[in-house]
Amino acid sequence: MNPAPPGTAASHSLRSRMLWLVLAVIALASVLQATTAYRAALSEADKVFDQHLQEVARSVRGGLPLLPGGTDFDFSLRIWGPDGSEIYRSTPSGLPSQTLLGFSEARVNGVRYRIYSVQSPEHTVQIAQDLDARDNRARLLATRAILPIVLLAPVLMLVVWWLIDRSLAPVQRMQAQVAHRAADDLSPLPLGGLPEEIFPLVQELNLLFGRLREALAAQQQFVADAAHELRSPLTALKLQAQALRRDPDPQAIERLNEGITRAIALSGQMLSLAREEAGAPGEGFRAVELEQLAREAVAEVLPQAQARGIDLGLAEDAAAATVQGRPEALHVLLRNLLENALKYTPEGGRVDLRMGIEGGRPWLAVEDSGPGIPEAERARAFDRFFRVPGAAGEGSGLGLAIVKAIADRHGAAVALDASPGLGGLRATVRFPAPAA
Repeated sequence: MNPAPPGTAASHSLRSRMLWLVLAVIALASVLQATTAYRAALSEADKVFDQHLQEVARSVRGGLPLLPGGTDFDFSLRIWGPDGSEIYRSTPSGLPSQTLLGFSEARVNGVRYRIYSVQSPEHTVQIAQDLDARDNRARLLATRAILPIVLLAPVLMLVVWWLIDRSLAPVQRMQAQVAHRAADDLSPLPLGGLPEEIFPLVQELNLLFGRLREALAAQQQFVADAAHELRSPLTALKLQAQALRRDPDPQAIERLNEGITRAIALSGQMLSLAREEAGAPGEGFRAVELEQLAREAVAEVLPQAQARGIDLGLAEDAAAATVQGRPEALHVLLRNLLENALKYTPEGGRVDLRMGIEGGRPWLAVEDSGPGIPEAERARAFDRFFRVPGAAGEGSGLGLAIVKAIADRHGAAVALDASPGLGGLRATVRFPAPAA
């Protein structure tokens, strides 16, 4: 058994615990049953022996002949006549000369006797039995009575041991299957022949494997896309550096700096996307005021809008709303939407940020007066490294993918459609209704 990790409770074997508990119960029940049976057998033997004494005494009183061989006889017998004279004695050893009618006990010459006396008009009969010998015989009978219990208990334990081992065989087979799996084998575990108690556990494991397969496939695709996307700008930077070494042109230096800036931005976006896709839903959430978040994001990208003469603003009719989420992630979401709108809006255009509450669900929307995205391409706009064919401006194709990852993590829905007021693209994020 592997040792438990530090700081955790020691692990235990369900099979061993169940087995020892059941065996302990069987052992305890067997002891109690044997003890009860032993005591009952002793009591019953005592009653039988007393009844036997009575029957023999009554037979003698009725005049039936005595068996010969007094010394080997089970009983010691004395008979007195009506005048008190002794008529018969079965053994030389003496018995009490004064007797009590009915049952009594006495010790004569160190021997304990169980005595029964009965009287008739003709004589008085006293019959006695060695109490130690009688107790030994009673214990022998009682031992014979509990012998089946003593022999049956180990057999029952072995049967229970075998049954528990057979019942837990599917769990052991499942453990062996998981233990011998390759690290990248996330195929579902077989569900056939499983007990009801572990069927839901294995079913949940299969669902977990499915989620891991999807996450691994997404990660592999991300790595492949990132390698492909980084190859071109890094190659261009290398060529520009080589050209700059031959001819230190100020314009070449400026182009190299721009390329480095784009590469840094692309790397930052990829890291941001990877971080958001790896995060757990609900982790680090707290109340976030959308209006305050919007003002901060607008102030951050306002220099870009002013440099190109774009009218950027927050709609005056925006309704205050509060959502549960990570402020940093929601800030990245809103900034990416604004930067995406500014990037594709022509100079002198317009970008509006609106927000409100509809049906109890907070929402925010970024609209621009740019060319928009054709309806046929909107579904693919959230794919990583996707760029709309023929679109103006430079981009990595990660902005909307990051927006989608953050929205999914917050349980929000993102939709792209045409802006009815500005004619360009409208990106709307609808958050879940706050919990009551």
